[in-house]
Amino acid sequence: MASTYLSRTFSSGTTKKWTFSAWIKRSNISSAQTLFYASPSANSNFESIGFTSSGDFDWEHYEYTSSSYKGRLKTNRLFRDVSAWTHIVCVFDSANATAGNRMRLYVNGTEETSFATDTNPTQNQDAIINGANPHTVGSFGTGQYFDGLMAHVHFTDGYAYDASTFGESDSTSGIWVAKSSPSVTYGTNGFFLKFENSGNMDLDSSGNNLLFTTSGTLTQNVDTPDNNFATLNPLAGNCTFSNGNNTWVGTTSGYEHSSATLGVSSGKWYWEVKPTHACGAMGITDFNWQFERRGSIIYASSGYAWVYEGNGYVSHDSYGDIASNYSSYGSSDIIGVALDLDNNKLYFHKNGTYENSGNPTSGSTGTGAISIDAPSSLPSGFYSPLVADLCSATAGGGSVNFGSGYFGTTAISSAGSNGNGALFEYDVPSGYYALNTKNIKDYG
Repeated sequence: MASTYLSRTFSSGTTKKWTFSAWIKRSNISSAQTLFYASPSANSNFESIGFTSSGDFDWEHYEYTSSSYKGRLKTNRLFRDVSAWTHIVCVFDSANATAGNRMRLYVNGTEETSFATDTNPTQNQDAIINGANPHTVGSFGTGQYFDGLMAHVHFTDGYAYDASTFGESDSTSGIWVAKSSPSVTYGTNGFFLKFENSGNMDLDSSGNNLLFTTSGTLTQNVDTPDNNFATLNPLAGNCTFSNGNNTWVGTTSGYEHSSATLGVSSGKWYWEVKPTHACGAMGITDFNWQFERRGSIIYASSGYAWVYEGNGYVSHDSYGDIASNYSSYGSSDIIGVALDLDNNKLYFHKNGTYENSGNPTSGSTGTGAISIDAPSSLPSGFYSPLVADLCSATAGGGSVNFGSGYFGTTAISSAGSNGNGALFEYDVPSGYYALNTKNIKDYG
């Protein structure tokens, strides 16, 4: 969660050699955010690892006393992917005889070599990180909070490890994945934060049993580096997003929308939406949908979509209203979406009761279903979840549960069945799955 961070004052460690490794999934990409930070005090020399508001990665050792950088790596490329996890490894080794090897950055297993700023520390220069200083994970002191997800955060005191120590290429997919139990010597100040223990989220699993102070609320998530879940995509919409991009808010003018970060062309899929207003809409889209409203009916100005509106209407792009007898819904309701792309059928339920007496397990019969077709412009009919704000006098919005068990910051009241590792308010129809990379690989 934003404004949440861990803090600890280190004892004196090896300030000439250390390694920081973390898996992250960004949410907010428009503000400066810090992963790891150390400084003796406010308005003093500091060392930080994180992202600028422009989206580039910036690892800097800055000294106020001389108004200069004693070491800095600032990338040329931007880190704006909110759809996937990224593995970051920073290796500090100022004793290295080769200047270019004293600060090394690895991204998803590959050493970064293209930098807008590349300032090497002098040989045997002391870092601020790992000194006897206050340290924070997830913030720049008490600001520049990291907004997103973190997992498998390692710090090693006195040891320089490259990315292959903490990750490896999957033998089947070739995707860079985390090693669950890497062979690491942590040293005195070293730690390993898995964030896997819901009752003790800041537990250090390195063996050092270091104690951290948590500011804010750490929330466990089923979204992990080895199983990436869908979220709403701030790069494919014009709403305001929060809570890991699972909450959206429009404007008083309405007509804002967003699609999800994952899409599918086959298989059976389920998710839930909790709107904040009756003037919302939800359904599926081909990623390129743009809409306009004419009276009570939504029309597409581009792309394809099937949309269930709060007034009980179901619309299909330029064909307009294709159903008007669905239940109206509002802020106290939860809408379930069941998408069957094996039979090209779409079902909606309101608080557990499927509209039009729908039966998502009826297969090709499609009892009570909305029939969808694959436009010729789409490869095999590639669709993604869609949410929209249709309000004209207030800012509409809502929250999506893609299996995390939360609508925004509110946990589901009780988990339904058939979640297969995902947590939903209502029972998942048999044969349907949450939108995540493992399920897409196995069932998509």
